[in-house]
Amino acid sequence: MASEAFHKIRDLVATKPIPSEVKANRAFLDAGARPLAKGVNGTLINANEVTAEMQIPEGAVSDAVILYFHGGGYVGGSIASHRNLTGSLALASNCKVLSVEYRLAPESPHPAAVEDAINSYKWLLSEGYDPKKIAICGDSAGGGLAIAVQLKIRDEGLPLPAASAPISPWIDMGLSGDTMSTRQSRDPLIRLDLIREFKSQFLGPNNNSDDPYASPLQADLFGLPPMLIHVGDDEMLLSDSQRLAEKASAAGVLVTLEVWPEMIHVWHTFVGLFPEAQDGINRIAEFLSAHLEI
Repeated sequence: MASEAFHKIRDLVATKPIPSEVKANRAFLDAGARPLAKGVNGTLINANEVTAEMQIPEGAVSDAVILYFHGGGYVGGSIASHRNLTGSLALASNCKVLSVEYRLAPESPHPAAVEDAINSYKWLLSEGYDPKKIAICGDSAGGGLAIAVQLKIRDEGLPLPAASAPISPWIDMGLSGDTMSTRQSRDPLIRLDLIREFKSQFLGPNNNSDDPYASPLQADLFGLPPMLIHVGDDEMLLSDSQRLAEKASAAGVLVTLEVWPEMIHVWHTFVGLFPEAQDGINRIAEFLSAHLEI
C-alpha cells in the first residue's frame, strides 16, 4: 500500500494537467523546478557544444559519473526542472551526475537529441573517464534517449558504459502498447493527446516512427550493458518498459524490470514529497553504484 503522502501528491497532480502547447509545457515543467539537494554542487559546462551541468556531492568518488537525460516529451524539461531528482541521485550514489540539456523539438527535431547525447558521452571519454566508470540514466523521453544513445555508441564502435537505468522510458513512437488504453484512467500525468502531440513535434517532417534511434523498441538491442528499468504500475507507458525488458533479455542483455505498485510516471521527480520517490532513487543508486564499483 502506497503512503498517504503519495496519494495526496497524486491527487494534486491530477488537478493540474500538463499543457500540450510547447511554450506552456516548458513553463509548466520549469515552474516545478527545485534546487540541488543539500551537499551537492553544480557547475555548468560545455560538453562538446552541449550544455550540461556537472553535479558533485561532497566526498564523491572522482573517477565515476552518471550521464543523465531529463524527461519532458522531447519538447520540454531542462537541467533546472530535474535538479532535485539528479542531485538526489548524485547524493544517494555518492557519484557525479552530468545532467545534459539536449536540444528540444520542435526547433530541433530528431535526431538532434541523439546527436547531443552521444556528443556528451564522447566528451566524458575525452575527459579521461573509463567507460566502465560511466553509467547512463534518464526518465520518460530521457529514458528512451538513454537507450537510443547506447545504440548509437554501439553502432559507432565506441566502448559502451557499465550500466543503464531508464526510468519510465518512452521507447515506442508507434504508441502501440496495450497500457496506452488500459491505464488511461489510472495515469494522472500522461494523456493520449499529449503524447501524440509530443511525438509529432519530436519526429518532425520525416515522421518516421520506425527509426530505432527515435523508437528504440524497433532496434536490435544486442550488446547493451546491464539495465535496470523502473516503471509504475499505473502508467500508460508501462507496456514500453515491459516490452523493452522482454526484447533486451531476448537479445542477451542482463535486465532487471521493476514495476512499482500504484506508482505514477517518473515518481522519482517528487523526491522529498513522499517516501517512495526516495526509495526509487536509492534503488537506482544501489544498482548503478554496484556496476560502477563505487
